[in-house]
Amino acid sequence: MDYKVKLEMFEGPLDLLLHLIHKNEVDIFDIPISTITDQYLEYLDLMKSLEMSIAGDFLVISSTLIHIKSRMLLPNRNEGDEEEDPRLEITGPLPEYMQLKEMARELSEREILGRDVFARGDATSFDEYSDMAPKPEVTLFQLIDAFRRVVALGEGTGNLKVSLEKWSVKDKIESIIAVLREKPDIFFEEIFSGNHDMSELIVTFLALLELIHMGWIKVFQPSQQSRIRLSACFDESSP
Repeated sequence: MDYKVKLEMFEGPLDLLLHLIHKNEVDIFDIPISTITDQYLEYLDLMKSLEMSIAGDFLVISSTLIHIKSRMLLPNRNEGDEEEDPRLEITGPLPEYMQLKEMARELSEREILGRDVFARGDATSFDEYSDMAPKPEVTLFQLIDAFRRVVALGEGTGNLKVSLEKWSVKDKIESIIAVLREKPDIFFEEIFSGNHDMSELIVTFLALLELIHMGWIKVFQPSQQSRIRLSACFDESSP
């Protein structure tokens, strides 16, 4: 597999950190540094295995987390002195970053107000995506989590195999487009229907990320409990 997705076009290292904080449902100023560090490194390992091009900032944050983790494992030499919480080094910039993201989101919604909407209804059907509210944004790391569930399901059923067969991202892009021409709205896991090879799953996921980046597919998830939905953003005249 000689194709790399440029990760920086989707999300940055602070986005991954926020994703883990929300996923673990912990206070932003009281994060379990050992757990967050281990999970952060797991994500980096997974992204490397997916042949994603990881920006240097991700490695800086991972090094900082490891350093903070090691500092917190050491006993306080001056028990009478109140030492500054070393976690502030990593959590300090997060509130300002969250504020900037919220401002950007509000500006973005003003531009698309009245056209990108979803419906409420049954959690297992598309009726929950109505024309009454804006579509929630799905991050790269939510997509990675969904992909991990697809892989885990394949491994759990024993249907997933590993072969030396090579798969082309370009061919998978064409395959996904063909599927969406037949059915413009599908759930995330449906893209991987018929994929029984680990390499094929990975290449299909990379192809999906590329289509999202190109703006040919929009991704929606009304709530954390809902399934991720993919919607085609191209027409019959598109190549």
